Amino acid sequence: MNPEQIVFTIISHAGNARSYCFESLKHAKNGNFEEARKCVTKAGEEILEAHHAQTEMIQKEVQGEKQELSLLLAHAQDHLMNAMLARDLVKEMISMYEMILDKKN
Repeated sequence: MNPEQIVFTIISHAGNARSYCFESLKHAKNGNFEEARKCVTKAGEEILEAHHAQTEMIQKEVQGEKQELSLLLAHAQDHLMNAMLARDLVKEMISMYEMILDKKN
């Protein structure tokens, strides 16, 4: 892949991951924790794909192929970091929803 394809791959997978995270919250809020966890798993898979693309770019640089730092690359990295943070926070929020529902019952 060329650098632009890698950047857009990162953005695409990170965006998908973030969407799965917020979908999982909706399921958790409705008490459907199995579906919520499935969405978090899908988010993790998307993050992994984005990470693979990022790793490809890093490997190229290690092999001497300098990567141009661009605003687009910084944007892609922001998306990936936000998706990773969203996943981690959503996992905690799902646990909180479970505790709240448990106490109500």
